[in-house]
Amino acid sequence: MKTLTISVFILTVSILIVAFRQPDTSAYTKTEKTYPGFAVLELFTSEGCSSCPSADALVGKIQKEYKDKPVYILSFHVDYWNRLGWRDVFSDPAFTKRQQQYASIMKLPSVYTPQAIVDGNTEFVGSQEATMRKAIAEGLNSNTTTQIVFENIKAGKEQISLDYHIDGDLSNASLVLALVQKTAESKVRAGENAGRILSHVQIARRIQNIVINEKNTGKAFINVPDNLKNIDLEVIGFLQNTENGKITAANRAALIQKI
Repeated sequence: MKTLTISVFILTVSILIVAFRQPDTSAYTKTEKTYPGFAVLELFTSEGCSSCPSADALVGKIQKEYKDKPVYILSFHVDYWNRLGWRDVFSDPAFTKRQQQYASIMKLPSVYTPQAIVDGNTEFVGSQEATMRKAIAEGLNSNTTTQIVFENIKAGKEQISLDYHIDGDLSNASLVLALVQKTAESKVRAGENAGRILSHVQIARRIQNIVINEKNTGKAFINVPDNLKNIDLEVIGFLQNTENGKITAANRAALIQKI
């Protein structure tokens, strides 16, 4: 009986020693890298729309206030107002198509102006300041698990090139580049805004989807319109989910020299 008791004691001690020596696997759990939040603000607007100047002015105000923050503004001038008396010189069918794609993803009954969309998943009337500020704040206060970096931006007469590097999840992601004209002013001579002088900021002039290579690092190009010489430009790039429209990373690349 005494021998049995000793054996049980030795076995119990052995089990405790083995248990004590087992590594804590939780200490080796891989943590996902996170990056600071951002906000991509897209405004769909037109010089032919009487409701749009107030939204354009609001975006200009936001641009000044958030100039030192990762808030990326893109004013897309759509072309479906052109038939009503005034052709918006900044309009492009590609921008109308982009807005229509959002309408399809978000199951909206139709497109409209002014429409604002933040980070590809929050839409509202572009002149609603409180809603816009709330959406921007939510983007800035949310971390992201993806980062995009641009380097070696070079401006040529016909196209701009840059190097990109992406860290993070690229599932269903597309790299989108937008060539942006920083400011402009137009005197409208017809249509709903006839007689007005309109000021614009962050005007998208080209938008282009880039195929991301297997290494998530490469060189990208975006074409330059003929009428953009000696104008302040920048490139805004972002990663966007092709299924739900969510934008997961964004950055800008300022041109060191004018074209």
